[in-house]
Amino acid sequence: MTQATMIWQYLRFDQLTTTRLYQILKIRQEVFAIEQNCVYLDADGKDVYALHVFATIDDELVAYCRVLPPGLKYPEASIGRVLSSSAARGSGAGRALMEYALTVCTELYPDSGIRISAQLYLEGFYSSFGFNSCSSPYDEDGIPHIEMLKP
Repeated sequence: MTQATMIWQYLRFDQLTTTRLYQILKIRQEVFAIEQNCVYLDADGKDVYALHVFATIDDELVAYCRVLPPGLKYPEASIGRVLSSSAARGSGAGRALMEYALTVCTELYPDSGIRISAQLYLEGFYSSFGFNSCSSPYDEDGIPHIEMLKP
């Protein structure tokens, strides 16, 4: 799997087809509920306000995150629900996803920083994009997290 074959998009909730929305919800359940053995309410009411950022290969979702506008979750814009499909892991899809999501945030919210709630074990990954830890570790749904900010 190469990044060159990935097709990148971002869409508002009302632009998603029902098939694409189903793919998004399915992969989020696979990664965050099943793989991480975590029971939580994924449908948190924020998806309708989010930009859904994703890559596909042959119309299959391989990387996804959502971008929330400033003021919805944090004063800053936020990137969350970051994932790569199991088939795409190790291919650089996660890094490419963050680069694309950061470009989207910068273009749409140029006067806003970006705040994330990162799984603690990924702190180094997000630091490589210029995020700085700005909280003590905390538990979110049984998984250690840390808040990080990119000014």
